[in-house]
Amino acid sequence: MQQIISYLAIGLGAGILSGFLGIGGGLLIVPALVLLVGFSQHQAQGTSLALLSFPIGLVALINYYKAGMVNFKAALFMLITFVIGSYFASKFAVTLPENIIKKVFAVLLLAYSIKLFMDK
Repeated sequence: MQQIISYLAIGLGAGILSGFLGIGGGLLIVPALVLLVGFSQHQAQGTSLALLSFPIGLVALINYYKAGMVNFKAALFMLITFVIGSYFASKFAVTLPENIIKKVFAVLLLAYSIKLFMDK
């Protein structure tokens, strides 16, 4: 049950960021699955593709699936809250000044970049 709650929270967070900043949810989903749920990088990427990329990432998804790196259960649970978060965050984001959105986006990218740089 705790794992399903984690999947729902990750989906909601990714949906909010996608709707709020217009970014792909993978920016949040991949690191969240690795850091919070314990997925391998490959499995996190494959699961993110299952959630976000039909039909764009279908070819890549097939390769990850063949390698056993896709968790469809996780993708389904995150998809539910991703849609909800994206809808409400986008309604809110369009009411904010562009400079606020740019600053939030920059801080998120910087924090993620520092984390990637500091990892071994």
